[in-house]
Amino acid sequence: MTETHATITTDAPAFPPGRYGRRREPGRRRPALVALLAVALAAALGLISVTLYGRYGDPDYDAQMITYTDVTDSQVVVHFRVTVPEGGSATCALRARSRDGAEVGRAEVTVTAEPGATRITAGHPVTTTSRPFIGEVMRCRPAG
Repeated sequence: MTETHATITTDAPAFPPGRYGRRREPGRRRPALVALLAVALAAALGLISVTLYGRYGDPDYDAQMITYTDVTDSQVVVHFRVTVPEGGSATCALRARSRDGAEVGRAEVTVTAEPGATRITAGHPVTTTSRPFIGEVMRCRPAG
């Protein structure tokens, strides 16, 4: 038995000619375009990283939590240490949280180093709306 056109199976479906428009061949891959898009994405992510680090990640204003004391129903005193450039000032965000983790108080305090010093140790009360469980230093940034 010989094979005819009707008995040969193809992978693609057969459509009547002229009925569904011109059929296109599968598209070619464009490795240069993919590589260019990958480089552009990496450059954009790098720029975003540098921008965010410059805004929020300044190592010159490093805060360390020391302790929190005087916990009452309406306040907690947060003691912390900040490293700043010589003679510099820092504005630090302090927070108090309740036992369930909800924020119950927040304060911003500006501290200034003594001339010639790069470390500041400070204690500041944070007024709260209910009894706090913990006091924290969230971040410090240049004062201004």
